[in-house]
Amino acid sequence: MSYSDRRSRIKEMLVKNLILQTTPDQIADDVPLFGPDGLGLDSIDALELAVGMEKTFGVGVPSSEVAGKALRTVNTIHDYILEKRGATG
Repeated sequence: MSYSDRRSRIKEMLVKNLILQTTPDQIADDVPLFGPDGLGLDSIDALELAVGMEKTFGVGVPSSEVAGKALRTVNTIHDYILEKRGATG
């Protein structure tokens, strides 16, 4: 799977699992997922996102510390998935 395809799947997962009122195409790779300057997700959304990552990509988020670093943007989620899977592309 290409980097672009994986980012698209991450965005689709975000929209579907978090029932966002946006489309995957409207989510930039580097937009903050949490806080007022981004998508405005909250702690409940973070849990749903972690569950979605496990189901969709087979990658878990073991702690809130890891989540704080890995779940910042589509790009950080993408990089975290690659790191955990040991994938190169």
